Amino acid sequence: MIVKAEDADTNEFHGVQFDVLAVGDESMVTKMHLKEGNDVPSHSHESEQSGYVISGTYRLHIGDDDDLIAGGDSYSIPGGVEHSYEIIDSGEIIDVFSPPREDYL
Repeated sequence: MIVKAEDADTNEFHGVQFDVLAVGDESMVTKMHLKEGNDVPSHSHESEQSGYVISGTYRLHIGDDDDLIAGGDSYSIPGGVEHSYEIIDSGEIIDVFSPPREDYL
């Protein structure tokens, strides 16, 4: 499946806008548009989430751990684990979810 940029669906989660880029049977790719001060509250979901930071600076809380991440960094969050983002500098992140998140479709 190929999804052209102009065909990507736009959605929102806790005030964060994102594009649903490609969705397969076992995974989905999203591009998050994160704005400073619009933090993502603690939440969990059944999907494993792996991400790559394109730009921006964030404090990522995963369970009891937290760290500052920025452009070029990546992470993986197991399904069912509480996590949140403090958005320090606006930017973009590519996230891959497996299985696809039904609430994002």
